[in-house]
Amino acid sequence: MPRLVTGVVWGLLLVVACTPAAAPTQPASPGPTITPVAPTAADTPRATAVPTPVATAVVATPPGSVAPATPTTATTAPPPSALTWTELAPRGGPAAREDHTWTVAGDGASAYLFGGRQGRREFNDLWLYDLAGDDWTELQPTGTAPEPRFGHTAVWLNGVGLAIWSGQAGTDFFADIWAYDPATNAWRELPGGGDVPPARYGSCAGVGPDGRMWISHGFTEDTGRFSDTRAYDFASETWADLTPSGDRPVERCLHDCLWTPDGRLLIYAGQTTGAPAIGDLWTYDPSEATWSQAPTPAPPARQLYSLAQLGGTAFVFGGSAADGSALGDLWLLDMAEVSWSEATPSGTAPAGRFGATLIADESRDRLLLFGGKRGDGELGDLWELALAP
Repeated sequence: MPRLVTGVVWGLLLVVACTPAAAPTQPASPGPTITPVAPTAADTPRATAVPTPVATAVVATPPGSVAPATPTTATTAPPPSALTWTELAPRGGPAAREDHTWTVAGDGASAYLFGGRQGRREFNDLWLYDLAGDDWTELQPTGTAPEPRFGHTAVWLNGVGLAIWSGQAGTDFFADIWAYDPATNAWRELPGGGDVPPARYGSCAGVGPDGRMWISHGFTEDTGRFSDTRAYDFASETWADLTPSGDRPVERCLHDCLWTPDGRLLIYAGQTTGAPAIGDLWTYDPSEATWSQAPTPAPPARQLYSLAQLGGTAFVFGGSAADGSALGDLWLLDMAEVSWSEATPSGTAPAGRFGATLIADESRDRLLLFGGKRGDGELGDLWELALAP
């Protein structure tokens, strides 16, 4: 989540980072904070490397081609007994990594993995995963590609393709937007006008009912953590600042977000100043331009978790706890009721981790988990979480 990563130290150089690489020494936050607290140089941790969250894949049609999505009724979360973990073993595939993105295409037949890092090496490779055949293919796009990075976000839009934004490489933070078009097998950089967000990593992104890419929060070395909410219109190629003046989620990074079936932006957990992991849950109503805090959620505080949505249920796996340990628990969020339940699937579960990606394969009623990191290094394993028929 690790989407979701920027502020790194190579060698002896230290830079301000959103989260410590080693186990944090600060105590966890006593609870969600409503009033934003601006970070300062004194209380912002420094570290050599920082994992980031990963953006959830969201599909939309190009803006201007359809009316806003009609709210749908969320389905009931599956009972824990209906879930089973199985490790998959496809041939080849990406190198072990963390802080990458993995995004399902609009046709639901494939998913695109981009970037990430392994140790001090950043990637800008692009991989296609065939969901029906369960196999990987490395793509070789023509022309100029985005610079290697980690901690970026990614979304899919029909008519646009895979769109990535922000991220980090070394001590550099990005604010650029790139789109990969499978039809031409090429990347192109998109213009960014209007209220352009400052460069950052550890943010989150999702495509709203209006067809725009919405982003929220994040971190950069110069400014610290953000609490803004902005949207990019792919038709006009401009940004709009939609940050409300009232209450909003505290500045944070290493979180994730998604759109609920009834058209609200949901943001969960992450890290903020003085708290290595938090566990608050907020929703943004575009019609009223207001953030609302949900009741205190059941899951323990975390950052760098994996998030995916299947039907009306959001699945949260793992992450990093306040003490820096890698979590391996699985939680289900019923987005209609905004209520949590912990699941204990059958089968052998994947090892706890942070900075992994989780995607939903709706055609086959399953989720797939790839990569991440734990104490002994980056991971390159692939897991299936299947729902019983």
